[in-house]
Amino acid sequence: MSSPVPAQHQTFLAFDFGLKRTGVASGNRLLGTATPLRTIRAEGSEARMREVQARVREWQPDALVVGVPFHPDGASHENTARARKFARQLRAQLGLVVYEVDERYSTTEARASGAADADAGAACVILEQFLRSIP
Repeated sequence: MSSPVPAQHQTFLAFDFGLKRTGVASGNRLLGTATPLRTIRAEGSEARMREVQARVREWQPDALVVGVPFHPDGASHENTARARKFARQLRAQLGLVVYEVDERYSTTEARASGAADADAGAACVILEQFLRSIP
């Protein structure tokens, strides 16, 4: 996260980006917790963006959070670039602030906690990590 989160940003949608499945979670600053939402199962950026836009209309978040994956040593890889491109598309098409969060091990953590949907669970992990990082 590069800049402080303004106090008016209270509600968030988070995304665990994937080419075939994108996990989604909602949460708010007050409770500091996230709730898994139905995973987006859409291949192709247009189909994925239609689903994202529907979620944003439904939940009306103040800002968005996108998990950006890295290798364990912090190095970027192919999916790092894809997740960042997704975040740029969200900013451009939705006009909302998008925060990027290092999401290393989020899926592993979601599975270890027994998440019924690992993608939505990973989005929860990403969002709760983000919420813990803001005052």
